[in-house]
Amino acid sequence: MRKVLLGFLVVLVIGFGVYLRSRRPARSLGVAYVTNREVLVWSTTAQVRERVATLGFGERLEILDRLGDQVKVRTAAGVTGWTAQGDLLSADFWQKARDLEGKIATAPVEARGHTRVLTNLHTEPGRDAPRIRQLTRAVPVELFERRALDVPAAPAQPAPAAAAAAPSTDEEEGAPSLPAEAKKEDWWLVRAHLPGQATIAGWVLGRFVDLDAPAPLPDYASSAGVRIVAWFELNHVVDASGAAKPQYLVAATRGSEGQPCDFTVLRVYTWGLQGQRYETAFAQSNFCGKLPVKLTAATAAGGDATFSFEDWSRGAREQRSYQMHQTTVRRVRESGAVRARP
Repeated sequence: MRKVLLGFLVVLVIGFGVYLRSRRPARSLGVAYVTNREVLVWSTTAQVRERVATLGFGERLEILDRLGDQVKVRTAAGVTGWTAQGDLLSADFWQKARDLEGKIATAPVEARGHTRVLTNLHTEPGRDAPRIRQLTRAVPVELFERRALDVPAAPAQPAPAAAAAAPSTDEEEGAPSLPAEAKKEDWWLVRAHLPGQATIAGWVLGRFVDLDAPAPLPDYASSAGVRIVAWFELNHVVDASGAAKPQYLVAATRGSEGQPCDFTVLRVYTWGLQGQRYETAFAQSNFCGKLPVKLTAATAAGGDATFSFEDWSRGAREQRSYQMHQTTVRRVRESGAVRARP
């Protein structure tokens, strides 16, 4: 009888130990963050499975296991399950994304626009840089900084049998890869405005963004044969009807994307009170401008405004400063004196 009781106690202790082991939370292998608007967590990696959680952008997860391109995660609510590695960003890269937001928190906005197509947001400029998330079409963005990178070499032509393969849903992969002989493409550091007043910063391929320059600036740029890069309100005047009319500074360039200079053309458009339309008050080129353009806008209607930027046309940085008084724009010497327009 004593042996039976002792055996029962041994089995009970072993069973209790197994129970405790099964209840112990799995050890975390690291932390990751959700990078898409909606990510599903599944009960298993098998074909027959159940959805156990739906996650939103930015949610913090613990990594418990990895199997191919699938990872086992634990949510903040304690739910465990499997999801795709491609929908997550490591803690290091997530911090890089937060650092980008800090970098542009107080930087001047150079232009505004919206995504033209499905667009990848990266931690750094370049198609191979880690992706923070994917932006849908028509997401509002603010543009801060431009980088020109080499266009990746065109991939080898696929075999004819692969011609009917399903197209990629990644617009970036579908972008034309031009021959890499000195061809470059524009990348922009942007701040994207997501639903719910959330924002996220990152780098996007420039051709996937349409600028929302106010009328009539696009028409004027087209007539002048230039491409708008940035624009700013210098001041405003009151027209005959009493409405306020902004007066604009436009930074532009010529040619296709990937130019060595951020902009090579300046235009100032003022409102003509007599003609009741915008007129070109100032035009200048023959420089190599680098963003940002630093602006001190007027504080009163028709007041003076100043702006400056770096010129690299001589291979070294030269600060160019300008002052606008009424409808006249003049370059300012370093001493502060205004000199005649060259």
